Amino acid sequence: GVGLGTAQAAPTVSVGGGTGILILKGGNTASACTVTTVGRPTAGPNRGRLIALTAGHCGVPGQLVLAERAQNRGPIGRVVRSASDLDLAVIELDSSVVRPVRTVRGVTIKRISTRPVGFPTIVCKEGRTTGHTCGVTWFSDGISHYSQMCVVEGDSGSPVVVGDTLVGMVNAYYFVSCIGPETGTGMGPIMTRLNRWGFNNFRPV
Repeated sequence: GVGLGTAQAAPTVSVGGGTGILILKGGNTASACTVTTVGRPTAGPNRGRLIALTAGHCGVPGQLVLAERAQNRGPIGRVVRSASDLDLAVIELDSSVVRPVRTVRGVTIKRISTRPVGFPTIVCKEGRTTGHTCGVTWFSDGISHYSQMCVVEGDSGSPVVVGDTLVGMVNAYYFVSCIGPETGTGMGPIMTRLNRWGFNNFRPV
């Protein structure tokens, strides 16, 4: 006899820290934001699930997510958690569609540091609007950092890195885009919140 099987297509949408996304708000509206990183919790009730992080103001649980440059492929995931105090959101990705990557254009993420960054550390980011930019860190308060990186709308959620180490995400800027200081949440409080939500011991892919 001849055995017949169903061929499974390989995931075709590459997503990583720096990928532009659209979070559907209903009707014809969406928030344009940026993925912080993609990875999996290695412990806890959500162990092994493929998730992405982004800024909390980008979406609320239940909203569908598209990859901006592959909108024709349909949804790549759904927001499952959001917190306004840290401005953090978790997207559960469809692993049958998404191919997680470490490098997106100018940023490669290999590890996470939960230590706050301080002056005069140079941090960089990769955003869907302004791309790859860098700037000096002014200070951190243990939760947020403040730097001179250029960011504008759409860069929310962008990975903030030192070399290939993820240290935080972009959340906002003050006064004038690309002139006023950027601010974002550090990976220390983000990792603590992920553990509380059951995404324990999260690791980038």
